[in-house]
Order: sequence, then structure tokens, then C-alpha cells
Amino acid sequence: MTFRLGLTGSIGTGKSTTATLFTEFGCDVWDADQAVHLLYEKGGAAVYPISKVFPSSIVNDAVCRTSLKEILSQDQHAFSQLEAIVHPLVAKNRAKFVENSKANILVFDIPLLFETNGDRHMDAVACVYIDEETQKKRTLDRGSMTEEQFSQILAKQMPISQKCAKADYIIITDTVEHAREQVKHILEQIRGQIAHARNRS
Repeated sequence: MTFRLGLTGSIGTGKSTTATLFTEFGCDVWDADQAVHLLYEKGGAAVYPISKVFPSSIVNDAVCRTSLKEILSQDQHAFSQLEAIVHPLVAKNRAKFVENSKANILVFDIPLLFETNGDRHMDAVACVYIDEETQKKRTLDRGSMTEEQFSQILAKQMPISQKCAKADYIIITDTVEHAREQVKHILEQIRGQIAHARNRS
């Protein structure tokens, strides 16, 4: 039995750090953002189809995220066009990950898991959480975006309170050690379910 655990949260809540903790405990982790990054880089599968629709977004034979963001902000139909190209390629990448994985617990790190109804394909969902003030501080301290950009990203995401309400597990990321303890506990529960299912069969 292979157990599929969705991992989600909001920007700045500590999802990437938490994903790393799952790998520490023997899980295989698929990162949606990393999959898109590979598709956008030189030689990536998304470069050619995106060049046909948004030629100005291609710089040095790769998709320039800055240029792409500019296009998306100016054209309300551009996002659906981009999704039509990228989503099937991401799904193909995810399927390949599943096929090649040897772990019995697969973690799918997907920021917009609930927004895209991806939770329907999971056996359970864990949502990372931190208070709003810490979330904002963490994000802005990275120095990669303005407060306005942070607000725009939040506006496109389901409120973290709703994500937590829909999730099977909540991981509070106030400290790495606390998050590690919660991840360990979640995996003990899941491995217990796997063992129980195996004994019944």
C-alpha cells in the first residue's frame, strides 16, 4: 500500500522546511514548485509551448518568470492559457515521480492543493500553520517581494484558517523542532494505518 499525503499551507508558513522533515523520516516528496521550475528552465518541456503563446516571456531559451508575471498581470485570459499548457506537464511529472518512488508514504508539496481540488487525489492532507504576523515577517524578511506583492499572493490563496479546517493534520511551525515532533507523530499514525490495512488484506 502506498499512502499519498498532501502537504499544503500558505506563503511563509514553513511548508518547504516541513517537506524536508518528511524526507528525514523516509518519505519521498514531490514538490509542485520545483516541477514547474524544471519545466521553465532551458530544455524544459514547457518552454516551447509557452514560447508559442507568450513569446516575450522567453529569455535565453528559458521562461523568464518576471516577464511571465508581467504578462499575467496585464491579460486576464493569460492565466488560463498558461494553466492549459503547464497543468498537463506537471501532472506528467507527478505521475513519473509516483512510478519511480520506492517509499510507502509519498508526500505531495502543493501550495494550491485545495484551490485546485488536488486533495481529492490524496489519502490525507497536512496543512502547515503559523500566525499571520510571523507569516508576514518571514516572507518579507526574504527580501524577494514587497508587502504589496505579498498581499496579492495571499488574495489568490484560500485563507489559511479554511485550509486548516479542511486538512486532516495541522503542523504548527513555530520552531523546527516542534514541527519535527508533529511530523513524526503524523507518520506514526499513517504507518499504523498502513500496517493495519496490510494485516486485513
